[in-house]
Amino acid sequence: MIEALIPEKLRRRCDQRLFTFASTAELEPLSGIIGQERALEALRVGLSLRAPKHRYNVYVAGEPGLGKTSAVAQFLEELSRNQPVPSDICYVYNFAVPHMPRYLLLPPGRGRDLKEDMDRFLDFLDRELPRVMESEEVKARVRREREAFEARREAVFRDLEGKARALGFAIQRTPFGLNTIPLKPDGSPYSHEEFQVLAEEERAEILKRQEEIQDLVRETFRRLGELEESWQEHQKRLGQEAVRFLIAPRIAQLRAKYAEFPRVLEFLQAVETDVVSNVEALLAGKNKPPLPIPLPEPDRYLRYRVNLLVDRSGAQGAPVVVEENATYINLFGTIERRVQFGVVTTDFTQIRPGALHRANGGYLVLSALNLLRFPLSWDALKIALKSGEIRVEDPAQMLGYASTEGLRPEPVPLQIKVILIGPLWLYYLLYFYDEDFRKLFTIRADFDMEMPWTEEAAWAIARFIRARSLENPEILPFTPEGVARVVEYAAELAGDQRKLSTRFAALTALIEEASFWARSLGASTVEAAHVRLAIEKGKSRQSLLAERVREWIRRGKILVQLHGTAVGQVNGLAVVDLGDFAFGRPQRVTANVFAGKSGVVDIEREAELGGKIHTKGVMILKSYFGEKFAFKNPLTLSASLAMEQAYSGIEGDSASVAELCALLSALSGVPFKQGIAVTGAIDQKGNLQPVGGINEKIYGHFLVCKELGLTGEQGVVIPRRNADELMLPEEVVEAVTQGRFHVWACDSVEEVVELLSGMPAGTPNENGEYPEGSLFHLVQKRLEEIKKSVEESEED
Repeated sequence: MIEALIPEKLRRRCDQRLFTFASTAELEPLSGIIGQERALEALRVGLSLRAPKHRYNVYVAGEPGLGKTSAVAQFLEELSRNQPVPSDICYVYNFAVPHMPRYLLLPPGRGRDLKEDMDRFLDFLDRELPRVMESEEVKARVRREREAFEARREAVFRDLEGKARALGFAIQRTPFGLNTIPLKPDGSPYSHEEFQVLAEEERAEILKRQEEIQDLVRETFRRLGELEESWQEHQKRLGQEAVRFLIAPRIAQLRAKYAEFPRVLEFLQAVETDVVSNVEALLAGKNKPPLPIPLPEPDRYLRYRVNLLVDRSGAQGAPVVVEENATYINLFGTIERRVQFGVVTTDFTQIRPGALHRANGGYLVLSALNLLRFPLSWDALKIALKSGEIRVEDPAQMLGYASTEGLRPEPVPLQIKVILIGPLWLYYLLYFYDEDFRKLFTIRADFDMEMPWTEEAAWAIARFIRARSLENPEILPFTPEGVARVVEYAAELAGDQRKLSTRFAALTALIEEASFWARSLGASTVEAAHVRLAIEKGKSRQSLLAERVREWIRRGKILVQLHGTAVGQVNGLAVVDLGDFAFGRPQRVTANVFAGKSGVVDIEREAELGGKIHTKGVMILKSYFGEKFAFKNPLTLSASLAMEQAYSGIEGDSASVAELCALLSALSGVPFKQGIAVTGAIDQKGNLQPVGGINEKIYGHFLVCKELGLTGEQGVVIPRRNADELMLPEEVVEAVTQGRFHVWACDSVEEVVELLSGMPAGTPNENGEYPEGSLFHLVQKRLEEIKKSVEESEED
């Protein structure tokens, strides 16, 4: 049944009386997430499940502009608020393996305590160590020990001298060593001349005894060396005892404070041992003379310090980290380097945290598209989730390239939930082509682009406006009629009378622009007129191409007939989608029929401009045509269909009914009304099926008719199943109210034919014949004539 849709069915209105406030300034701001119950349930499940190998991470799927990131962050903030704060993360020097710094995990705030405690301990050590080592008590002990050493050393020399004298020699000490001098029987030394005049036997005997003396000297030097080593060791022990006595109370205090942390106790024990063992080196650096040119002085106590990587003191709940640029360094941290005198150096204090460190024990939110722009980051993230460890590595090492030897910090245990946010197509791409993805991201949370239009949803939009005004002081309060117009705009975005769009980014843009225009006009609140103005201005900025197309139609560059009737020609409707803006326009569809047996030829397909769905629509058209007019005999027909002045690809089956009507008009010879545009897909039985872009198509045809002059006979035929999706602009509704434009809803091709031709389509009898006076009778008659003509030509 053909139905001329009344104005009330062309656009659903939001009754401003629904709202009981004077302005949105009276409302509580929206704090929750609306219209995404399915996604929120998936998030709750995915973030609550705990399993080994970090399997229950979440992929949040949805189109851009739905506010996924802000919604997920808000949800996580609420979820994490009552969860425990994870540990501080520190790195300290590894005294056993210096190139592998060790991590320490401490309760929130205790990492900072440890760092400050160690800094105070090192300040104490730097201040007190020289004082203790230069104290009178230490000096006295060293002096006493030195005197005892000197006494033992002197005793060794006296023993040597005694043995030498018994052999007839004297020992002379010099700065360069010991000299052995032979003695006369009276105890005086031989002169050189006296020694030379001695008998050969006497000189040989003296030289023999001198050899014995040399053995004694060598033995003496050995004993003196042992004494010196003993003294050095004893002197070192004296210093170590003094240092140990100095630091023992402080270390004991720290041990008591951190007694429940075994790794901290191991670190403190290593610090104590190393300080005691290296007291000379610590003092040597302290007492080094100043250089003529001031240079940065190396930290002598560097190895005893604490690198506080993640400080959670004062934090509440589990961390929520949103990393917008997921480079390898931003995710996993880095080991910084410093250049001194042309030499690149680093140490454990130069380890810097990444997002994984900051989010450890909580939640990490990443953009999937951004993450996959860095393949190294994606691979490393999967490795970290599978191994349960955060490794801070040089990217070159991660890739397996040769690099200079550097630090390899001990991996930190990882306990985290990763939330990837991205489009649905990317989810399926990863699911099918990345075997790790389906194991690690087992929960998908789908964000819907629409939500049911209910009173609760309308009120939620009002509170959403209030929340935005608190974030942006430039946004003025909205009146009830202003809110109602925003709600209607949400339905326009959804393209449905029963739905509201959840594209909150677009709603926010409208709210801000409407407030701008209201402020520009001197208003203190935003009315419906300001919202309409913002919508019109927004469309105007984007509609350059749409206006240019309408200009070309007005000037006759694009041929479109909107008045009168024509045979074999019908106006279909096309949608041009530019991504951020879509507009409709009438598309002239023509058909020619002539004698022949080639059937219906789709020119768009032959020119390779028609897509697969469009081709399918033409094939269904042929099937319908065969059912209606080949009841007894096969069809004999040659016909062509074309989208006139279409120079780019054509896709979709929404022109099927227009093409069929053009063909029926050409066959019957009956002119069809040109002011009525047609859209709709058909099935093989001739039923009209809903199509997309219905509002853009109707509005596009209306604007062209308006530009060329509304006659009151123009309008659009749509499938009845599209009627509940109508959210037409107010000027179209007004034109329909005034009778200057029409929108008809039909269920079948026959109804459309009757509307366009002004005569019934016709119903066949049991022999498949259509009654006279019907359009299908004329079509059937013309087909018989073509068949007869073809048969006669074949006989000739």
